[in-house]
Amino acid sequence: YSTRIGWLKEVDADREEREKKMPKDVKPKRAAGRGASSSAGTSIGASSSATPYHRHVGVELHHSLGQHLLKNPLVTVAMVEKASIKSTDTVLEIGPGTGNLTLKLLEMAKRVIAVEHDPRMVVELQKRVHGTVYAHKLQLIHSDVLKLDLPFFNLCVANIPYQISSPLVFKLLSHQPRFRCAVLMVQREFALRLCAKAGDDLYCRLSVNTQLLAKVDHLMKVSKNSFRPPPKVDSSVIRIEPLNPPPPVNFVEWDGLVRLCFNRKNKTLAAVLKHKPVVQLLSDNLRTHMAMAGGMGGEDAPMAEELPDVKEIVARVLEETEYADARSTKLELDDFMLLLSKFNEAGLHFSG
Repeated sequence: YSTRIGWLKEVDADREEREKKMPKDVKPKRAAGRGASSSAGTSIGASSSATPYHRHVGVELHHSLGQHLLKNPLVTVAMVEKASIKSTDTVLEIGPGTGNLTLKLLEMAKRVIAVEHDPRMVVELQKRVHGTVYAHKLQLIHSDVLKLDLPFFNLCVANIPYQISSPLVFKLLSHQPRFRCAVLMVQREFALRLCAKAGDDLYCRLSVNTQLLAKVDHLMKVSKNSFRPPPKVDSSVIRIEPLNPPPPVNFVEWDGLVRLCFNRKNKTLAAVLKHKPVVQLLSDNLRTHMAMAGGMGGEDAPMAEELPDVKEIVARVLEETEYADARSTKLELDDFMLLLSKFNEAGLHFSG
């Protein structure tokens, strides 16, 4: 036994001596304990990189690109089930990564259109489906989804990059023809804002604009440990069903009103809409609309002194609707709809 101990000490001393002679950036790390994995999320030379990443099937996953691959198969199955995919459906997936969700979608749908921005992920997904019975059902598009004219699809099922959540949701909601529903993995706080109702702490412009165009449901919470690498916060799966037909509202006008109201959401509407910069904006918009109605330019163009008193119009509309002392966070969709209608009838517009 003492001979064995002495031999082990000699081996350790020899290994330490060899490591001292090796370049610093390629020294092998010793296991942290019994059974420690050699693929713990770092690789040779990784410590010298400024951007943190993990490895997955040989691909570096960058936090800066929002690359958090879903590794929990139960969540993947649940998302597919909640989408109620038919065998005749064309499904859009955004940010497929290495294809864990994609393969489940290919099993259920007639066709899957996967849009991926990272060329490395495109290669990995191509390798994964090549030679399988599903290869002919996959259309893989290498592009930035926000710059892409989306093709026709019935459903959207995706674990989307969190930094593009808001513009992507509204890009989907503006898509024609309208799709049946979208089942999306998003940051939890973003999901709660989408679903918030009047009076909730998270009720905001995002809530109002989304719920004007769609029915939004929170389906389930997903732990950050379900991803590789784990993000800093938990996630949620939501279901978005666009209203069909959409409400008969000029969305630019609608968003203009809602944006002004929520810029100072804790103030009364009278304080918000009678604020000098807001009155000036409404005056400029009124001048533009009057010019368009009477012909552009020339002697017929209205002068500033011809404009009605905008502040007086605002006060009158708020008094008629009894919203002068109301706050944006307490107003429901019907309240904003009534306000916009009354302001437009009075000649005030929220878009130039």
